[in-house]
Amino acid sequence: MMPDTAHWALTEEIARTVESVPGVAFLKPGLAGRLRSALGRPVPPSQESRDRVPTAGVRLSRPDGAGGRHVEIHLVALRQARAVDVARATRRSVEAYLVSHFPAETAPVHVTVTVTGQV
Repeated sequence: MMPDTAHWALTEEIARTVESVPGVAFLKPGLAGRLRSALGRPVPPSQESRDRVPTAGVRLSRPDGAGGRHVEIHLVALRQARAVDVARATRRSVEAYLVSHFPAETAPVHVTVTVTGQV
């Protein structure tokens, strides 16, 4: 797997982890998602993108290349859930996912969760 493909795949897995947290409505859409919904015309999914998860609300970086991972998440929570509880549960889920999939990494993981709205 090429590094860009690995990075994209990890970002998608983190997005799936976030969407499985109780109280999360969806990840904050990016510009393409907003334009698509504003136009009102459905875009038929291609065969390869049918199972993809929108990842615009997840930013994954590794500032120094070998140190800890930085994950920034922007999500919209369900109205009946407390935003702070959703943010904390999301942070714990992402941290647990990264620790379980990269057990040999000793550098700390820094996860930031921002609840941008409620529906």
